[in-house]
Amino acid sequence: MALSSSQTRYLRGLAHALRPVVQLGGRGVTPALLQELGIALDHHELVKVRLAGSGRDQRRQQLEALLAGSGAELVQHVGHVASLYRRNPEATRLALPR
Repeated sequence: MALSSSQTRYLRGLAHALRPVVQLGGRGVTPALLQELGIALDHHELVKVRLAGSGRDQRRQQLEALLAGSGAELVQHVGHVASLYRRNPEATRLALPR
């Protein structure tokens, strides 16, 4: 599901007040981390993730692995923090604008 620009703006506004729910450690993206991210996305639909790593390329690779492993959409990525969105088809919490 690709997000439109109005949906992305709406989700960025909601994500602004959130604190990171998932934090990557020195081990990077592991199956256990992807499982926890999946649980958080199922429950909240919109989460912030704190990325580890000192280099921009390393953080970009971690973010790509998170997106591929979780099926989430990137809302925003600033520095070490990224906001991810994945709609829960069973219990939708956030009503997105068209």
